[in-house]
Amino acid sequence: MKNIILLAPPAAGKGTQSSMIIEKYGLTHISTGDLLREKIKENSSLANEIKEYMKKGNLVPNKIILELISDRMEMSDCANGCILDGFPRNYDQAVSLDELLLKHNMKINAVINLDVKEDILRKRIVGRLLCPNCNAIYNDQIENMNSKEKGVCDICHSVLIKRDDDNIDTFNNRYNTYIKETRPLIDYYERKNILYTVNSENSANNVFKSIENIIDNI
Repeated sequence: MKNIILLAPPAAGKGTQSSMIIEKYGLTHISTGDLLREKIKENSSLANEIKEYMKKGNLVPNKIILELISDRMEMSDCANGCILDGFPRNYDQAVSLDELLLKHNMKINAVINLDVKEDILRKRIVGRLLCPNCNAIYNDQIENMNSKEKGVCDICHSVLIKRDDDNIDTFNNRYNTYIKETRPLIDYYERKNILYTVNSENSANNVFKSIENIIDNI
């Protein structure tokens, strides 16, 4: 069993690498957002409690999130291991997760930190353009990601669009939250000797090769 956490700032490529890891190693993707959405479909007191938190716009307490993660990790499809997505986001959650896993005779085998400079992350988000027809992605601030004709998809020739949240203010908010809440986990997991840092400024395939080397040797 190999349980993995990916740490990454916004636009570091976590979603892409998660998908590639899952496909090759048969690990189960555990997203706290998905767990909550599934739970509230049930007719139970816990489901109603979660609905109340979400209806009021409040964060669901760590205790509930941990309970959902614990139940999910004990399912049969997690026998090969899992990738935790969206948890832990901060130091307190990391400590609570370790305590939970210890009780269940489980552990995190590797925490893979996707490292990208801030200016590159900013360009990835602010310059991102999407094709609304074929979902191809371009970037007008990164040279090798420009479309051949400005503002037009190379594949289907549709006019490219920009998502509302792909702007400098949204990036700054997300990045500052990452710096304050999540980046301290790098030191936390480094002290536990399970942190591996990968340069995620390279191509997705090259980044994955580095990740493969980590997973194959843990």
